[in-house]
Amino acid sequence: MDLFILRHGEAGRSSATVRDDSKRTLSVEGEKEVKDISKGIKSLGIEFDYILTSPLLRSKQTAELVSKIIMPKNPIKELDELKPEGNKLQFYNKLSNLKQDSSVLIVGHEPYLSELIGEAISHGECKIDLKKASLARIRITITLPKLKGELRWLLTPKHLKRMAR
Repeated sequence: MDLFILRHGEAGRSSATVRDDSKRTLSVEGEKEVKDISKGIKSLGIEFDYILTSPLLRSKQTAELVSKIIMPKNPIKELDELKPEGNKLQFYNKLSNLKQDSSVLIVGHEPYLSELIGEAISHGECKIDLKKASLARIRITITLPKLKGELRWLLTPKHLKRMAR
């Protein structure tokens, strides 16, 4: 399984009108950046069988923008397990139900995603700081009881934007 891990784009700050963190939207800059990086992803020839996203609004918006440029084979699916406080073991269980040759994009938050990458490619000894709108690719070899795989690459938004040209 190829697991692509994307952190949501730049989001607006909490304000008096938007106190609920789950309802924070992408900023105008964040939307533009996600559109640009999506073109970079498309230039790599990547196709997704599944797009799985956190139900928080900024992640859903990121997943929807990506799916407009890179049409997944299945509808976007929201998973509570991809929330910042989500249960990784339950997420691994859901991944194990997908075909081994699947190409899966997950969209979520920090520090959840960096911890997931670190756990998958090492024994928790690896520290990665996934910037907003960055994309990692891991070739998954084992999904249960914990995710295990090999980091193939990690691209920043700057890299992805250059590829879109």
